[in-house]
Amino acid sequence: MAEPALNNVVEWTVSELSAALKRTVEDEYGYVRVRGEISGFKGPHSSGHCYFALKDEGARLEAVIWRTAFGRMRVKPEEGLEVIVTGRLTTYPGRSSYQIVIESLEPAGIGALMKLLEERKKKLAAEGLFDEARKQLLPYLPEVVGVVTSPTGAVIRDILHRLEDRFPRRVLVWPVRVQGDTSAAEVARAINGFNALPERGPIPRPELIIVARGGGSLEDLWSFNEEIVVRAAAASMIPLISAVGHETDVTLIDFAADRRAPTPTAAAEMAVPVRAELIAELMSKARRALACWQRAQDHRRTELRAAARALPNAEELLAIPRQRLDGCAERLPRALRANAQIHQTQYSRIAGRLAPQLLRTQVERRRVRLDAANHRLSTALKTYREMQLTRVSRGRDRVTALGDRSHRAVRAAIATRAARLDRSHQLLRAFSYQSVLERGFALVRDGGGHPLRSATAVQPGMALDIEFADGCVGATAQDVR
Repeated sequence: MAEPALNNVVEWTVSELSAALKRTVEDEYGYVRVRGEISGFKGPHSSGHCYFALKDEGARLEAVIWRTAFGRMRVKPEEGLEVIVTGRLTTYPGRSSYQIVIESLEPAGIGALMKLLEERKKKLAAEGLFDEARKQLLPYLPEVVGVVTSPTGAVIRDILHRLEDRFPRRVLVWPVRVQGDTSAAEVARAINGFNALPERGPIPRPELIIVARGGGSLEDLWSFNEEIVVRAAAASMIPLISAVGHETDVTLIDFAADRRAPTPTAAAEMAVPVRAELIAELMSKARRALACWQRAQDHRRTELRAAARALPNAEELLAIPRQRLDGCAERLPRALRANAQIHQTQYSRIAGRLAPQLLRTQVERRRVRLDAANHRLSTALKTYREMQLTRVSRGRDRVTALGDRSHRAVRAAIATRAARLDRSHQLLRAFSYQSVLERGFALVRDGGGHPLRSATAVQPGMALDIEFADGCVGATAQDVR
């Protein structure tokens, strides 16, 4: 009697049974909050979705985060992080397993956040982002100060008031959210945006950046622990002051910044000196410089007086030169008359040789010599011109012959290299893997574009790229046999 009763049980297909189980699980549990440790997380898949598991001491639950939900999460999943997740419990018929589709994720208490913070700090420090050698010196008196903070909070008012009290400077405010899901990306964009401003553009480029926020809990300040903010601060070419939270609050941007300020007001004090103190110091230095100059003048005046006392009297210095001048003045009239007499004698002697007949004879003789020189010059120029024409004609013929030879040589060289290139192309095609693909084979690469040479290098779920002779096909490995 038992066997006929078993035959009356309703018959299910595998798909029907899987669908029924799926409806039962989803209707029974719906949305749940689960606490566990992340295991098997290797980063987002190429599709943007995340696959991993939640585990505790006695069980393991498969989990998935769709791409849209992953982009909205403030805290990203990391291997070994204890979290509390909220999502829908469902089944995956393809593997006969149940899983949770996570929509929100948060660390399980302050301890988990501190653990995540320490691990992230060690990772970034190992990359050298916190090295002292990367720190830049702050400008003594920046012309423009860039502030990255919320435009509606008390922080920006404190910074502006402090700058006004100490030394008024031009301030550029880049408004951002300092708390929430998008605050980290906004702060990173603000730092990169200030660095991207041109030197002499319509918007002045800041010489100093202050990233500021008021105090808060560890969760409130978490945006300043994100990698995107820390990397933007470390990569900033403009000196950067971190003024996040109160004096006891510590975030990762403090280690990457060039200077850390305990409060936003202290950051303003670091940015500029006190104007009154600077003016007083300048006046003190001016008084000291004036006193030094006066002492130097007094010293030089004393030295001049001592030197003047050592010099002889001016009358004694000029007595002998004055006597020499009087003696020369007495001899000058006689010397002038003697010089005039000598020049008159020389003129009379030369005038006798300048008779008109003698001058005409010399002019005629020089004219004959000039005509002969002109005739010889004309003959030499004509001969030289004929010689140059002959040389030019021979050079033209030689250049023409050399041009013909060079054209033939170039054509022969091009033909030789074309034949060599054709042989190299044929040899390259013979050894190319594409010729193997044309014979019906295929080349398999992993997601990074590296060729796979054996089946052991393929893991289930691995993204593959299969290249044929006429194109490429994307595939996913199901199992390895």
